Amino acid sequence: MTTDSLRSGPGANGRTSGDRARLPVREHLPACGPAAASGVPVLDVVVPVYNEEKDLRPCVLRLHDHLSRTFPYAFRITVADNASTDSTPAVAAALAAELRGVRYVRLEEKGRGRALRTVWSESDAPVLAYMDVDLSTDLNALLPLVAPLISGHSDLAIGSRLARSARVVRGSKREFISRAYNLILRSSLAAGFSDAQCGFKAVRSEVAERLLPMVEDSGWFFDTELLVLAERAGLRIHEVPVDWIDDPDSTVHIVRTATEDLKGVWRVGRALAVGALPLDRLARPFGDDPRDRALTGVERGLARQLVGFCVVGVLSTLFYLALYSLFRLGVGPQLANGGALLVSAVANTAANRRLTFGVRGRDGAVRHQAQGLVVFAIGLALTSGSLAALGAATGSPSHSTELAVLITANLAATVLRFLLLRAWVFPARACPEPEPEPEPDSDSDSEDVR
Repeated sequence: MTTDSLRSGPGANGRTSGDRARLPVREHLPACGPAAASGVPVLDVVVPVYNEEKDLRPCVLRLHDHLSRTFPYAFRITVADNASTDSTPAVAAALAAELRGVRYVRLEEKGRGRALRTVWSESDAPVLAYMDVDLSTDLNALLPLVAPLISGHSDLAIGSRLARSARVVRGSKREFISRAYNLILRSSLAAGFSDAQCGFKAVRSEVAERLLPMVEDSGWFFDTELLVLAERAGLRIHEVPVDWIDDPDSTVHIVRTATEDLKGVWRVGRALAVGALPLDRLARPFGDDPRDRALTGVERGLARQLVGFCVVGVLSTLFYLALYSLFRLGVGPQLANGGALLVSAVANTAANRRLTFGVRGRDGAVRHQAQGLVVFAIGLALTSGSLAALGAATGSPSHSTELAVLITANLAATVLRFLLLRAWVFPARACPEPEPEPEPDSDSDSEDVR
């Protein structure tokens, strides 16, 4: 089977690639239903291979046997051949003909990421997974890996060799490289997950549909980029401690892979720093719990926005006061106040845009800054007016008195600033309510029963 034969995947389950504002609410996948009756699997496990004529057959036989005995949902195993030059294609084709639920996809270019993107993009299964052909990870972790995705609890799931309860057998060299790489991710990209490169991952299909077009890498860095973008977008990543035994015959080129990974870290870090990625397309609506969806007249996200605004406000105020004190050494109080407010206002708008109101990407950034300057002008009028009133009342106030008055004026301006930012600069985008399910037709019901 080639990639051309998979083109019917997304159309089969009704998914489209339109510009929907948000991801749909996560739902618990039914154990049986129309999809199961039509032969569509719940889980599609991809095994990417390149010149694996020796390991491919025992791997697929073992995986197929495990899923047949233990997995309670319909499944599929997809062998994704990355332009192998040995007898791997013949072995894969034989397995697809021999075993029910096994298929073979041939790609004419190498790259694990390319293979996963191709098969995942065209799959009709609601849960997509992959594992390395060496089966270093104990298969008993497969059901715990995909269960949070099936239940609707999580968006992605990864196996972790670095979790406390994981049991790992591998050489000191690979152990050091793995831990050093994850330390780099934590320090440079603020990654919160523990193991980016374990070949044992899963993702819900609607998440993959939005996320895969944003992932540029087609090789080994594919995993890391996928996870970093998902985490930055606020998606839920579930980690499963695994039992893992290193494959001494692994063909991975460590130095070349590490070099490409570091290049990928730099590229992704730069894109995140300038806001070049539309991560807001990965946002999920509040209220995955059905009880929350029944609430009406309740503004969503207000508490989180208040916390974010307060944190940004405290930092901005400290920044503003430091700038004012610095500028005051060379100019008068009004000029110092205006300069400090202008610089801190630009930083405050940018921080609130990203951290408080969750707006990412460059779209509307200039307009938001312009509106933020209007809000700044209001704050300038309040604080400058307070300074003018203080000067008229006392003549020559002390520096500490000026600071006290400015803090009081800023508190008043802060309340107004939040209201303006929330209602005018970053208004909440309307999220359509889920449509009620149509009432079943009595005639069709009786016909189904028959």
